[in-house]
Amino acid sequence: MVSIKEFQELMKKIYIEKDKARGVSNTFLWLVSEVGEFANSLVKNDKKELENEVADILAWLCSECNLLGIELEKAALKKYGNGCPKCHSIPCNCK
Repeated sequence: MVSIKEFQELMKKIYIEKDKARGVSNTFLWLVSEVGEFANSLVKNDKKELENEVADILAWLCSECNLLGIELEKAALKKYGNGCPKCHSIPCNCK
C-alpha cells in the first residue's frame, strides 16, 4: 500500500513532462472530463467502471497538484485531519 504522497510522486515520475507541456489549464480540463466520466459511470451503476474513473480522477488531481506545487496529502490532512473543518468533530455534527 502506498500513501497519497507516494502516489502523487509516482504520477510525477510518469507524467510530469507531459503535464508541463499540457499546462495547468488543459490538465484541469482533463480532470473535469474524468469527473464527467465518473458521473456517467454512476448513472450506469457500473462498479468496475466507477473504480477506473476514481483512479483516473486521483491521477489527474495529482498531476494538477504537481504542476501547482501542492502536496495533496498534506493539504487534505491540514484541512480535514482534525475532523470536520467547520465543527471540528468526528463524525461531523454540523446542522
